[in-house]
Amino acid sequence: MRHRVRKGKLGLKTEHRLSVLRNLCTELFRHGRITSTDIKIKELKRFSEKIITTAKNDSVHSRRLVGAKIKDREVLKKLFEDIAPSYAERPGGYTRVVKLHFRRGDSAPISMIELVGLDVPFIKKEKTDSPESVQNEAVDSKQGD
Repeated sequence: MRHRVRKGKLGLKTEHRLSVLRNLCTELFRHGRITSTDIKIKELKRFSEKIITTAKNDSVHSRRLVGAKIKDREVLKKLFEDIAPSYAERPGGYTRVVKLHFRRGDSAPISMIELVGLDVPFIKKEKTDSPESVQNEAVDSKQGD
């Protein structure tokens, strides 16, 4: 019997579902907030809060447990050094889910999840130079000679 057992299966096999949750969790810790479908965000909330609770105890054992789920070393380091210590006094509720809108193509409900009350600088995506701007800079430098 499945009394009081709740797990959103997301229509995926176990390995694929865990992979999706790990990737979403890594991006949440990297950027501080992400947007996805409502059901994925609700499952991510459960998944990520357990990881933060484990990370609050900074030991070799907890680093290995969390490291089995978060593969990116940079994000893992940030989680243990910045994110988890800021929640040391908080007993839970590390994330906030905000419902946004419905996706245009298939009307799927879209939500945003964010980490609550952090003053941690998050990693920004670096914009790469487009080939046109690189070419323009090369032309400008030649004209200056």
